[in-house]
Amino acid sequence: MQTDSNFDLDNFLPYQLAVVAGRASKAFSEIYSAEAGLTVPEWRIMAHLLKAEAVSVREIHLRTDLDKPKVSRASDRLEAEGLLVKKVNPRDRRLVELSLTPAGRALMMKLIPLANQFQQKLLEQLGGDAAAFRAALSRMMDDSK
Repeated sequence: MQTDSNFDLDNFLPYQLAVVAGRASKAFSEIYSAEAGLTVPEWRIMAHLLKAEAVSVREIHLRTDLDKPKVSRASDRLEAEGLLVKKVNPRDRRLVELSLTPAGRALMMKLIPLANQFQQKLLEQLGGDAAAFRAALSRMMDDSK
């Protein structure tokens, strides 16, 4: 098997995106983990639920890029902590809907300013390229649907 000697992994865009995303996620997870003891899946679920009344586990799985077992385990722990409630959808009993409790919503209101501060630091790193970078990311995210 012949390989292309011109391939440079460090300059391969999918690799760069994965590394940057992983580093940003890890850095931010250290903040909300220290503040609230949440894991990455727990944060993603709660952040998604913050903008919705009730969401199915299936939809969270699709929108957060977490596999279904991770969503289930994280939502079980959040439910045990009193941060979310699970309810069987009355129209389709196969669907379980999740929603934040008042305690879950209050916790998110405490974490959102930290998220905004973290995002602001990332945007400052991008400087004058921030708007173009965000526009390009939006296009890429729209194309991946």
